[in-house]
Amino acid sequence: MPLQIVTTQRLYRQIADQVAELIAKGEYAPGARLPSERDLAQQLGVSRASVREALIALEIDGLIDIRVGMGVFVTAKRLMPANTSLIADPGPFEVIAARQLIECETAAMAALNATTADHARIEETLAMMEEEFSARSTALDADCLFHVRIAEASANSALAHVVQQLWNFRYSSMFRKIDEHFDNPQRHAEAIEEHRGIVDAIIRRDAEAARAAMHKHLEHVKRSLERNWDQANPNAETGIKGAAYS
Repeated sequence: MPLQIVTTQRLYRQIADQVAELIAKGEYAPGARLPSERDLAQQLGVSRASVREALIALEIDGLIDIRVGMGVFVTAKRLMPANTSLIADPGPFEVIAARQLIECETAAMAALNATTADHARIEETLAMMEEEFSARSTALDADCLFHVRIAEASANSALAHVVQQLWNFRYSSMFRKIDEHFDNPQRHAEAIEEHRGIVDAIIRRDAEAARAAMHKHLEHVKRSLERNWDQANPNAETGIKGAAYS
């Protein structure tokens, strides 16, 4: 028997492909509402986070439309897929989980090892974020620079490279689609406040406080996405079967 090609397909992509196949077969007609996030997770035996990532991928492919406050619907007009099945990047929730493992420690190390010049460089990025937010931007570049400079201040260049790579995923089409749906001024203000707490702990050279402040920030990032997703998918908590169909 000839060897088969080994795939590196992510879990969310496997879920997306299954749903896409059902749509192609007519199980979900154009205009139909998909089952709730909870129902899909239970039927597939996967986490709700993986289902969310799959639905974002399907929206990028043009197969579904996520309507905030209404639900997730099959598009009436079939669009050419964006071929995201070829992308092996991790999903957003995987990236956040990895950042929690690594960036909490880089913050603690920065509190111990950062120089006065490092402090100034990190603080500079806060001003950049505020300026970008004022211009109604997502401040993604300044946000990335903030976290990378903290990693650089840890005095471990390997960790700085890892944090930079994790942030490169933040520029993916999936993350951009999430920003399109859920970015808002309230979250901007919260992010500035959370970043300020991290900076203050680093400048005080309080490693435990810096670690805790970074953990709090990344938890808020994750919870904000979950909260906003539930608003976009109103049946996510009720698990009402049949509500997916119009």
